[in-house]
Amino acid sequence: MGVAESLRERTQRWENQYLWELATRSYPAKRLRPEPDCEVRTPFQRDRDRIVHSKAFRRLKHKTQVFIAPEGDHYRVRLTHTLETCGIARTVARALGLNEDLTEAIGLGHDLGHPPFGHVGEEALDEVLRERFGRRFRHNEHSLRIVDRLERDGKGLNLTEEVRDGILNHTGPHKPRTLEGRIVRLVDRVAYINHDIDDAIRAGVISESDLPAREIELLGTTGSQRIDTLVHDIVRSSREAGDIVQSEEVGGAMLRLRKFMFDRVYLGAEARGQRERIRDIVRWLLHYYLEHPEQVPPSLPDAEPIQLAVDYIAGMTDRFCIRTFRRLALPEESRL
Repeated sequence: MGVAESLRERTQRWENQYLWELATRSYPAKRLRPEPDCEVRTPFQRDRDRIVHSKAFRRLKHKTQVFIAPEGDHYRVRLTHTLETCGIARTVARALGLNEDLTEAIGLGHDLGHPPFGHVGEEALDEVLRERFGRRFRHNEHSLRIVDRLERDGKGLNLTEEVRDGILNHTGPHKPRTLEGRIVRLVDRVAYINHDIDDAIRAGVISESDLPAREIELLGTTGSQRIDTLVHDIVRSSREAGDIVQSEEVGGAMLRLRKFMFDRVYLGAEARGQRERIRDIVRWLLHYYLEHPEQVPPSLPDAEPIQLAVDYIAGMTDRFCIRTFRRLALPEESRL
């Protein structure tokens, strides 16, 4: 018996004994391009490692979560959001007896397609594409494009169907097919609502006294207390429902807290000022690269110029995007 066969048999025996009957099993691996199983890792572990070793994952450390180019060292960025989401999601998966490796791989890959400047950058890129070409930009769709086409010089990562589905449907109109993917979809909100409150207070955008009292009383006065309350509620409610859900009381409180964050932080006065600046930068760069396609680094030989420009801009980190804009649009300033 080979090492890979032994791992597969041991994993299958363990999963049949300990996982919830609704959990996704690790075998067989369903990939766009079939390949032999690894001798020391399950298929979802391989997906996790491919994501972590990708260039797109490394770029997340210099991409905005909420606050653009923050001065302090303790503000979240897209990478730390990803890690916090992943940690919470694994906790929920383990408590429910679901597949932790699948949950982790989806959690690590779900935001790979975010452009620079967070949701503000996504909205700006989407707006320009709609105006000029009648096309849309959605970061979840671009995340899938990255793992399917752009990584490994156009070969993609050849991830399993379950991970690809979870990445694509972590947001948007359709739910992931697996319960593990649905955990990431819900926990993504749990993570960003709570860590964004922490960052917004640190930045002075809001104060603790501004937070809605009834929701804070129910969920907890600190981020860790709120996450604990939300996780316990998800586990209890999901086990009873046979799906990944929240109770009406706790889930409703989280949604009201999310609305507060949109009103006061995500769409607040400071964010509106940043939005105009970012919109101008993204719009200018897209127009520039459409007029100068020879300056877009080659990626996929079969991609049309608009797609190549979008791929290039969406892959930029915040600081690279700003530096590129200054170099091309403000050459005198960039030499200072």
